[in-house]
Amino acid sequence: MSTLKEFDTLIQKKKKISKTIRLYYLLQKNHYYIINGVLEKGFGNIDIKNKNKVDRDFLLSVYGKMEFLFDELIRLLLVGYNHDERSRRLLYILSIVPVNRKIRLFLDWKIFDEEFTRSLARLFEVRNGLTHCVSFKEVEYRKKTIMRLSKKQDLKKFLSDLQSAWGTLLKVYSNQQKTIDWNNLISEIKK
Repeated sequence: MSTLKEFDTLIQKKKKISKTIRLYYLLQKNHYYIINGVLEKGFGNIDIKNKNKVDRDFLLSVYGKMEFLFDELIRLLLVGYNHDERSRRLLYILSIVPVNRKIRLFLDWKIFDEEFTRSLARLFEVRNGLTHCVSFKEVEYRKKTIMRLSKKQDLKKFLSDLQSAWGTLLKVYSNQQKTIDWNNLISEIKK
């Protein structure tokens, strides 16, 4: 059994978890979040392009989940799964850093490649447009050409790109969680 599966089995049975652990982790298609001594279900895989009803609120929730993962990825890289005063200070700093700077940071740290960074920048321009409108149909998506979310084909392409970005972000996060010392974390949980 892999150490991540062993950790998951242990944590699922644990009634009390240390409040000094904060971790969002992915195990196959399941996502879990340990926060304040509690294990919660995470976001899971989001099926963006096959969603029956796509509206502004749904799209903004997808962007919110992506931003959450950006912050958790930065936390994982800088403080690991520890949730102490340093972690809390980092969370405060992350709350005031614009998302485009976080995306750039991942490029600088070589976590994201240039193509993915450009893709995210274009997708987050749409998010900015969504925050300043009532209907998502007024919003433009700028790729090689200007697309309008009010056009069915353009919306379909945008949703496909957003789905792809979500999938890539999950892969990046999953790769980074491999750096966790799962054996050490298991020992901490067993205490």
